[in-house]
Amino acid sequence: MKHVKSLENILTELSISETIGNLEVTVEEIHFDSRKVQAGTCFVAVKGVETDGHCFIDQAIAAGAKVIICETLPTEIASSVTFVRVPDSAEALGLIATNYFDHPSRDLKLVGITGTNGKTTTATLLHQLFSKMGYKVGLLSTVENMIGDRVLPSSYTTPDAVSINALLVEMKTAGCDYVFMEVSSHAVAQRRIAGLHFTGAVFTNITHDHLDYHKTFKAYINAKKRFFDDLPSSAFALTNIDDRRGKVMVQNTRAQINSYSLHTLTDFKARVLENSITGLHLELDGEAFYSRLIGEFNAYNLLAVYATARLLGADKMEAMTALSELKSAEGRFDYIFDKSRNIMAIVDYAHTPDALEKVLSTIDKLKKGNEQIITVVGAGGDRDRTKRPLMAEKACEFSSQVILTSDNPRSENPEAIISEMESGVPAYANHKVLAITNRLQAIKTACKLAKSGDIILVAGKGHEKYQEIKGVKHPFDDKQILLDNLNIDK
Repeated sequence: MKHVKSLENILTELSISETIGNLEVTVEEIHFDSRKVQAGTCFVAVKGVETDGHCFIDQAIAAGAKVIICETLPTEIASSVTFVRVPDSAEALGLIATNYFDHPSRDLKLVGITGTNGKTTTATLLHQLFSKMGYKVGLLSTVENMIGDRVLPSSYTTPDAVSINALLVEMKTAGCDYVFMEVSSHAVAQRRIAGLHFTGAVFTNITHDHLDYHKTFKAYINAKKRFFDDLPSSAFALTNIDDRRGKVMVQNTRAQINSYSLHTLTDFKARVLENSITGLHLELDGEAFYSRLIGEFNAYNLLAVYATARLLGADKMEAMTALSELKSAEGRFDYIFDKSRNIMAIVDYAHTPDALEKVLSTIDKLKKGNEQIITVVGAGGDRDRTKRPLMAEKACEFSSQVILTSDNPRSENPEAIISEMESGVPAYANHKVLAITNRLQAIKTACKLAKSGDIILVAGKGHEKYQEIKGVKHPFDDKQILLDNLNIDK
């Protein structure tokens, strides 16, 4: 999407250390990938995880960049190019993008949802809820991006700053009133949301994840917390105070603090009355409430959605009525039944020890007798290795049979990943653990092992329609494989 903007206009609110060249030039595009640079481009040299954009400044200039935003000036300064040196080029990219696209988030009610688990479900339910209440709504999520009913492809939890603002412009142009957006810790740390104006922010929970990137749990917590620290005083900050770090998240925010809980008296309260295979029966904000969603973790998601709707001004009964009609996000406790064999199969995105424990404990509570829980689970390659043995340990704790398999091995050897998972298998559970590297064969084996009444959980990939091996994404759909191997009416 091309706009012609003066450089001076897109530099508004930036912290600038030094400028060299003509600041009255115009900019036609903004890029941080030198391969996309064309004549008239402003190239922002961002220091990424794997590559440093400063190494590609010469390439960008050769491709026609007329403005370079960087933290370190190159040794040779091209006279035909304007250079702007900044303390943080990632932060600058976010601010430049919002300026370039005329701050679309200011014309929308933008709400960000962050936390280890529940982001996708909460954002998706909010999109569904406000759509049912008659609004045009945008969604930015891991599963998909949506403008009203139109689905756009999604590759990351939070896109880059330029893509976010371009999407927000589309949403604004389409007449969206609200936008609900997953905000990952990576996005906060990499300043992809810099410059966005949030109407509100929601904290779901925080558990062990992404230490491959953040290195320490404290750094991971602080990345989430910065999202709330940066909120304006006009925004609301909604936090789950049943999570031990729920209060920490909002302790320095300028936003109006609100909280929700299943176990403590607070601003927004719910209580699980019944959790069964048919859904949840809650006491929600003092009213009897029923949902087709299953499990205590979904009780939290529903409560967060209801509280957000109320903070955005929704009528209590209208919000509650619409909420009762919602279904969960794809790949989140997504279940099917083989009626002829009396077998239930569940696909879930659980890819952390805590998420796996929550899903398995929910399944365990759904059991009526001696049914087996058969769990198929792996761990992603090139990601936090410390959670691998913990994933296996949690699977063994709740399951009658565990099949360790590949997730997205990426550049790693899948057998080596499974070996690291096996180190977490308790001695008492050795007899019930199989290792089947091929994920297709692992799921097929689970279907063959299952008997009447048993429950199969295929965890880790959820909504994903691919398996990434050695840099190649191969078509792969956990749910479709289950459908193909159980007696389900297609």
